[in-house]
Amino acid sequence: MKLLERRNFLTGAGISLLSGKVFGAAKTVVLPFENGERPVATLPQKRPMILLTSRPPQLETPFPVFNEGIVTPNDAFFVRYHLSNLPTVIDPATFRLTISGHVEKPLELSLAALKKDFPVHEVVAVNQCSGNSRGFSEPRVGGGQLGNGAMGNARWRGVALKDLLDRAGLRAGARQVTFNGLDNPPIDTVPDFVKALDLDHALDGEVMVAFAMNGKDLPFLNGYPLRLVVPGHYGTYWVKHLSEINVVDVQFDGYWMNTAYRIPDNDCNCVAPGQKPDKTKPIARLNVRSFLTSHTDGARVQAGRAVELRGIAFSGGTGINRVLVSPDSGSSWQEARLGEDLGKFSFREWRFGLSLPKGKHKVLVRAYAPGGETQPLEQRWQPTGYMRNVVEAVTLEAV
Repeated sequence: MKLLERRNFLTGAGISLLSGKVFGAAKTVVLPFENGERPVATLPQKRPMILLTSRPPQLETPFPVFNEGIVTPNDAFFVRYHLSNLPTVIDPATFRLTISGHVEKPLELSLAALKKDFPVHEVVAVNQCSGNSRGFSEPRVGGGQLGNGAMGNARWRGVALKDLLDRAGLRAGARQVTFNGLDNPPIDTVPDFVKALDLDHALDGEVMVAFAMNGKDLPFLNGYPLRLVVPGHYGTYWVKHLSEINVVDVQFDGYWMNTAYRIPDNDCNCVAPGQKPDKTKPIARLNVRSFLTSHTDGARVQAGRAVELRGIAFSGGTGINRVLVSPDSGSSWQEARLGEDLGKFSFREWRFGLSLPKGKHKVLVRAYAPGGETQPLEQRWQPTGYMRNVVEAVTLEAV
């Protein structure tokens, strides 16, 4: 299977994605669900990653990366596009971010002005695709059949959206703010990828226009030169190659808000398998999740000897204050030790030591946020496969 030859990615002062092909499918991986075989590919500025589609590019992070540390390296950070018409050249010298619409003073900002004329902020925050883990849904649902790697945690650096809107000045009646990037539909009948935030959210001081990721310029495939960072919210709002911010005085009704990325509007955001919700609402905050990263399903450990389990947990903006581990399929639960706290939007490492007798043991992990939010013990199903956060189970064999 030929996926694509590598092309020169850095071109003069600009950054180019010169080909719609993918380089280097040297091997495949098999994700643990039906039809889970995937090629491994290397795109510019990325290490070998799991390829879901090449046009547009969609890359999943190999899960062992999450055991390397709680900050996900730029070259391993997942990639998700909706539209295949990506920009081929972005020149940082001529690029402009426009802020217009229902404002007193429309702005057109260069990258240099953005970095020089506004306070710079940093936040460590998880970006997770709405459909992360969709491949595990039972019964199966449509959409990209992702494993658990469509997420990542990075240190984002940029300018608060509030500061930009304050500079432009909001006119009376402003209601929402919309965001558009440089990626475009391949044909006119495909709706452009435009997202919206309510005005109070846009002005909360936490939403950011980021120009750096883990101390470096954003990788091209993660949104160079600017992307919207919406801490605590699903990645659908994190618009890449951000070029247009528009303030509107109505409820924005574009396709990607009014039709796509919607969830059941009820307490569990779920329905009985195979059913459709009576009403829906736009997806919003991340729910609580946790993972065991140090051991894979079926891993062998030495019986009667102490072994340390490690993993990560995160929430939609309240942090993590407890992680419980069950070494016996949920019959009993014990407290794990929490690692460094990098902020309420970040991954939080946990560690747990145990000794297992000979045999197979089903280990469960469950995280809690300070307000008491936790993970369900059984799958909550919805027809889009969004927001999966069921308690994860890993079987260890002590020998």
